[in-house]
Amino acid sequence: MEQTKPVRGRFAPSPSGRMHLGNLCCALLAWLSVRHQNGEMLLRIEDLDPDRCKRAYAEQLCDDLRWLGLDWDIGPYYQSERRAEYERALEALKARGLVYPCFCTRAQLHAASAPHDSDGVFRYPGTCRDLTPEEIAQKSAVRAPALRFRAPEGETRFDDLFLGVQGFDVQRTFGDFVVRRSDGVHAYQLAVSVDDAEMGVTEVIRGRDLLASTACQLRLFEALGAKPPRYGHVPLLVNPEGRRLSKRERDLDIGVLRERFTPEVLCGRIAYLLGMLDRAEPVTARELIPLFPKADLSRATITVPENFAAPGEISVDDGTSLRSNIR
Repeated sequence: MEQTKPVRGRFAPSPSGRMHLGNLCCALLAWLSVRHQNGEMLLRIEDLDPDRCKRAYAEQLCDDLRWLGLDWDIGPYYQSERRAEYERALEALKARGLVYPCFCTRAQLHAASAPHDSDGVFRYPGTCRDLTPEEIAQKSAVRAPALRFRAPEGETRFDDLFLGVQGFDVQRTFGDFVVRRSDGVHAYQLAVSVDDAEMGVTEVIRGRDLLASTACQLRLFEALGAKPPRYGHVPLLVNPEGRRLSKRERDLDIGVLRERFTPEVLCGRIAYLLGMLDRAEPVTARELIPLFPKADLSRATITVPENFAAPGEISVDDGTSLRSNIR
C-alpha cells in the first residue's frame, strides 16, 4: 500500500528589512498549519534581489522567528545559492520553446498597458513574442533581454484551502510573465516554483496578495512536469484607513513589538486578531496548535486597530471588541 507523504509546509520571507505584523501572522499561520498536521516545516530565504536583500536582514529574520517560538525542520535555504537550479529549469523551458527574449523597457511597458489591479501589475501585451532570429540578434546587440514564459490561454483553476475553488487566466491577467530579468536575476515566479517542486513542499500558506500569482506558478509546475503543492491564502492585515501593512512604512515593526511585548503576549494578540482566542491573553505558539482550525481565514482583509501595539486591553476607538474589525 502506498504511504501518504507527510505534509511539508514552508515560510519563505524576503530579507529586505525587518518583518512587520503581517509577515508574522503569515509565518505563524504557516507554522501552525504544519504543526497541527504533524508535518515538516521548511524555511527558505528569498534573497534573489542583491539590491534589496541583505544577509544581515536574513539573520535577524531567523532570530525574530525563534523569539516568537517558531522553529523549522529543514533549512534555511537561500535562493541566492540556487541560481544553477533556476538556470537548469530555464534550459528545460527553452528546449520546449516556452520562453523567449523580451527587450521592452519598463517605460515602454507602462505606456502600452494599464495596470490590471490596485497593486499596479501591468499585463504584458506580447510585444516581443514573435520576433524573428534576425530581430533578436539586432536588439541583443543594444540591450540585454529579459526572458518571458509563454503563458497559455485559458483559465487555471485550483482549490484554495481557505477560499475554495479559484480561477485565473494568466494570459489575460498578466500576459507572458518574466522568468529572468534583463540583469540576469531570476524572477520570483520561476524561483519559487522550482524551489517548491525540488524541496517537496506540499502546502503553501501565504498572503491573499499572491492569490492570482498562484496561476502563474501552476502553469510553470505543469511546464516543468512537477506536482504543485496545495495553496491557502490568508487575509491581509490593513490599518484603520485600509492601507496594507508594509516594511517600507515600518507599520508595527517586529523590532518595536519585541521591545513592548513578550512572545506570549504578542502571540495572544495575534491569535485574538485571527479569531483563535476569545480574548487577547498570553499564550505560546505551541499552545495555539490545537486552536488553528478556529482561525477565521476566509476574509479578504483584517483591520488592525491603532492601539494594537499599546499596552492594555485591545479595543477600537468606539469601545467595541476587536472582532468587529475583522471584515
